[in-house]
Amino acid sequence: MEEKKWNSRPIVALLIIIGGLVALLFSIGFSIAFGAVDIHLATVWSAVFHFNPELTAHQIIIELRMPRALTAALVGAFLAVSGAIMQGMTRNPLASPSIMGVTDGAAFAIAIALAFFAGTTYIEIMFWSFAGAGLGAALVFMIGAFSKGGLTPVKLALAGTAVGALLSSFSTAIGIHFRVAQDLSFWFFGGVAGTSWTSVQLLFPVGAVGLILAFMLARSITVLSLGDEVAKGLGQHTMIVKVLGTIVVLVLTGAAVSVAGAVGFIGLVIPHITRFLVGLDYRWIIPCSAVLGGLLLVLADIGARMVNPPFETPVGAITALIGVPFFLYLARRDGRGL
Repeated sequence: MEEKKWNSRPIVALLIIIGGLVALLFSIGFSIAFGAVDIHLATVWSAVFHFNPELTAHQIIIELRMPRALTAALVGAFLAVSGAIMQGMTRNPLASPSIMGVTDGAAFAIAIALAFFAGTTYIEIMFWSFAGAGLGAALVFMIGAFSKGGLTPVKLALAGTAVGALLSSFSTAIGIHFRVAQDLSFWFFGGVAGTSWTSVQLLFPVGAVGLILAFMLARSITVLSLGDEVAKGLGQHTMIVKVLGTIVVLVLTGAAVSVAGAVGFIGLVIPHITRFLVGLDYRWIIPCSAVLGGLLLVLADIGARMVNPPFETPVGAITALIGVPFFLYLARRDGRGL
């Protein structure tokens, strides 16, 4: 195997991980401090380590803002890692949960759950989200596989856009007909407003399993990203890697959508930036993507609160402002070097 195929920059990756974690901690602190009621960072520190239930500021920090900030960090990490795995497995520069129909499929399943199964719990919504994510991905790959000329990156992206639009329209129709549109609006626009410690408690164990599996698959995805022929020549069972990688994507994306809704483009933008910085070794791409993805969504959530205070702009709109131009740029490239 050519050395350049394994091109990686471990020192840069370590700097990104360490510096990114520091920046993430500061951004979480600022996210907690910033809001309708501005709170000093010293008060945030005091609330975390010396919580006083009699102080209103401490209650706001612990019960409202801290779970929101942590949820944003976890969701951003999940979506970024999902996008990195999808791009590595498919060698498709346009692959991401939002573009490949995964997030829209999850939102569609949630619409069905809210319309036909009243009183659905958080855990049940998460399982519905997993199933919908799988449905969306299956439809996209099915359409792409039957297309003339094979499963090219652009055709896969077009199939994902079409399937996403179809499932989104079905979700809207279900919401209007069964009068759950107001409940569904949260998942359509995406955001972490109103999340609680329940959200964090659901995300953490699911995310831990998904991220551990992603780290375990990182070397295999690196080999797979060089092409199926190369991977098979090195003795890799490509089908097993793809199945396990798909499961990781569905678990991470399903968990993210069940809590934060259809937040788009993080899984598209972050893996490309990470590969540009650290090279093509997914043992570094996956952890760096997790850190940078969490950082991006926390900052996007802060930006969503700053656009039109005291009202909040959907965080999905903020990520789209970054992601749409990036998507158009990638669509004009040939996508080599994944």
